Amino acid sequence: MRIGTTMLLLTGTLVTSMAAGYERQREGTEWSITYWFHANETKLPRILLIGDSICNGYQSFVAEELKDIAYSSFYATSKCVTDRSYIKELTHILEEYDYAVIHFNNGLHSLNTDRAAWETALRDVINVLKEKGKGAKLVCATATPLKDPALTAKAKELNAIAVRVMKENGIPVNDLFGLMDPQDRSMWSDTFHYHEPARKMQAKQVADAVRKLLPPPPPAPAAQPQTK
Repeated sequence: MRIGTTMLLLTGTLVTSMAAGYERQREGTEWSITYWFHANETKLPRILLIGDSICNGYQSFVAEELKDIAYSSFYATSKCVTDRSYIKELTHILEEYDYAVIHFNNGLHSLNTDRAAWETALRDVINVLKEKGKGAKLVCATATPLKDPALTAKAKELNAIAVRVMKENGIPVNDLFGLMDPQDRSMWSDTFHYHEPARKMQAKQVADAVRKLLPPPPPAPAAQPQTK
């Protein structure tokens, strides 16, 4: 199996976002990971998962769920959508392959981002996905809850904005927050992340959301009549 991989690691300084005039401070370490599985194969449609470490946690299970019907790719990053490099990286990834479905999320690294700037940048991202996605079907995932109730409240604020923006753009929402919030907090491995059973729960819901949007498989070739 051929795998295409890109990994980027950046140290933080003050940067100017694409949202007009808004400056945010990067985290002490910024990271991005991109994998294209089955990089040289074209028999099946390709999907792209976009997110952060939560996406990185469930992506392998999604690939397993869909292995017979789609090739999987993912772009996981610590960058907020307001970061100056986010659109650059996203554009590169979109230009590399044709994707049938793009499942995207941005939230847990944006909890303290100015809400108006985040919404503006999110709308910019949607425009890029539509312009560079070559007709890919889009689905947006809500940010997952956290072990800390105060941080969970911030995630809910971002989710409310995202759901409203997606409704305006006719993009379906995969409610991962709604899936995880009722769960016992013992399923969390730390404030942000999850143990494997929870990551598999997320993967199943992501795979189900993606599967609904995949193109139907081509019809099986007609059986040839037997000759005597």
